Amino acid sequence: MDSNAPHERIAGLSLRGAALVAGLAYLLNPFLFAESYAMPRLVVADPVRTLANLQAHPHLFGAAVLAYFGQLLGDVVMAWGLYVLLAPVHRALSLLASWLQLIYAAMALAALVNLALAYRLLFVPDYAGLLAPGALAVQVRMLIGGYRAGWSLSLVLFGLHLVVVGFLFARSTYLPRWLGWILIADGLAWVVDRLTEYVAPTASIGFLNIFFIGEVILMVWLLGWGSRPAEPEVRSSLLQ
Repeated sequence: MDSNAPHERIAGLSLRGAALVAGLAYLLNPFLFAESYAMPRLVVADPVRTLANLQAHPHLFGAAVLAYFGQLLGDVVMAWGLYVLLAPVHRALSLLASWLQLIYAAMALAALVNLALAYRLLFVPDYAGLLAPGALAVQVRMLIGGYRAGWSLSLVLFGLHLVVVGFLFARSTYLPRWLGWILIADGLAWVVDRLTEYVAPTASIGFLNIFFIGEVILMVWLLGWGSRPAEPEVRSSLLQ
């Protein structure tokens, strides 16, 4: 790295490029297809109906599994882009934010294995027919629940990732500090929302949903103003 311009390029990627990479990873994320379109049409409260829906729409279920997988690949790319964008603020904390997102993605990927196994039990010849229809309905529903439980717990780490990213935005000299506080609130909302399932499962915390718009604001900024970040000032200390 050129000592005269320590902020220009990290690992071969400029700040402008890093902002666009992270923004595109958000924009092209196929998560909404799986979560808002495919799975609500397939998974219902009744395991028998869920089984019938899945068997009637194998391609939709397979597309949902692949969309979740594509989301996690996008998270890896996003972690890389945000690391490069935020490293001039504080390299160690930027690395921590990236690791939190990568570990979240790894935990969610491990949970996604449940959906992959459910797909095999339903449609792969070596697996299909191993269970009677009644047992299969319950097993598939449990596998879907296993995915939900693992993914939900991994979101605690995603929330902590957003808190660190928000802190770095708030402490930067070349990024919008107001966006940092929005991301901190967003991240804390994820942490509280997910942990409440375990400490107060009957609590009503739907009001936290309003904070989740912070990620949309971040995506818009990364794709727009984020492609032209101001030149960062190099600080000798994070808390200076």
